[in-house]
Amino acid sequence: MEDVSIQTKLQVTFTNKSIVKATHHSSEPRILHLSNLDLLSGRFPITYFYFYRRPMTNSSAAIVDALKISLANTLNHYYPFAGKIIQNATTNEPEIICDNSGALVVEAKANLRLNALNFYDLNEPLQGKLVTVNPKFPLQIQITSYTCGGISITFTFDHALGDASAFGKFLLAWSEIARGKPISTVPDHRRNILPRSPPTYHPDLDDLMVKCTMEDIKNIPTLKKLIKRLYYIDRTSINKLQKLASSNGVKRTKIEAFSAYVWKTMVSAMETEHSRCKMGWLVDGRSRLGGDWNYMSDYIGNVLSVAFGEASIEELKCNSLSNIADVVNEAISKATNKAHFLDLIDWIECHRPGLMLSRIVLGLGGPGLVVSSGQRFPVSELDFGFGSPVLGTVGSTIERIGVSYLNQRPSAKGDGSWTVSAILEPELAAALELDSVFQPMTATLLQL
Repeated sequence: MEDVSIQTKLQVTFTNKSIVKATHHSSEPRILHLSNLDLLSGRFPITYFYFYRRPMTNSSAAIVDALKISLANTLNHYYPFAGKIIQNATTNEPEIICDNSGALVVEAKANLRLNALNFYDLNEPLQGKLVTVNPKFPLQIQITSYTCGGISITFTFDHALGDASAFGKFLLAWSEIARGKPISTVPDHRRNILPRSPPTYHPDLDDLMVKCTMEDIKNIPTLKKLIKRLYYIDRTSINKLQKLASSNGVKRTKIEAFSAYVWKTMVSAMETEHSRCKMGWLVDGRSRLGGDWNYMSDYIGNVLSVAFGEASIEELKCNSLSNIADVVNEAISKATNKAHFLDLIDWIECHRPGLMLSRIVLGLGGPGLVVSSGQRFPVSELDFGFGSPVLGTVGSTIERIGVSYLNQRPSAKGDGSWTVSAILEPELAAALELDSVFQPMTATLLQL
């Protein structure tokens, strides 16, 4: 039996590396200075996984060649993604040099069929197998072929390039170009988020945010080893949670209901010495800062904040899902407005230079969990000319993090179900898996 387990373990052989550059490029490199909100997100690598069944036409080699050609054309529109990020010696802050250094494309072969992969345990594929991380390249792509003819594409972005909204627009544009279609969004690379003069902010931000260094981030205190998991949540479960979280004629959003359920479950897995528990939600500020015209909808960069909620363990244990959803709604509403984002931009201005993070992300102030919702992130739409994916999700190669994370994405089925990528303490993972809401992802669920 031991020999069988060795044979079925994922092994990847790297077959080629190449650098893809934009086909059109100005000889004079342009420098993009990071905005205040870019400094908030830091330099973390963000990875998106997409898995495809065996293409009905074309060989793997032909598909790789076509992907490189369409990528080169996409980089004409997203030229910062082909640049390099360096530390400015004067400002001591990173900046993007748009010099067409290029994106790194890695080709690989796996020893398994797609349906033999362990989709539930994300630790294994993240450990140098399906994800390539080379700090010299802000954008890296790995194309892996499987023995069944299936393909996976992993995209790794430096967070300084943008946030999920920016990366989603890039991936969608690439897929449109690959299919010979015009891009649906013209990207805005101006990074023109500026502070007020003089900068001013609500003093509460001093309790929520902290200035830090890369050393602080590398030395985040983690009491337990976090595990990385992938879950499937069907539409019926989501609708049921939303119904339970809504009361007195007030309909809560699916994310509010989901958050209330997770928050209530979370306290059952916590150690008894804690009396309170935090939850955070990533909030996109484009529509808040863009006003009625939403002029920032195509902005490429980071426009994120984190909304916070806090409750006692006793409240979370005893209250109903609808009561907890009320707390979630109130917490999120504090960050979903223009005033919050203007204050945040000014707080960062007053603390530059350096990196800024929320205290909850750095693991300060007790146990917490952050929820990220990508309901508009392209999944089934990401067809590069050989069919839609069976799975599209997000992952992280980060080993030290001070908070648990849940990243929600629509499933590739397009039927209202979700995939949830998680970074969790083992006890919380076990608690979430006790009922039928969080289903460990399998090849069967993906219909492979």
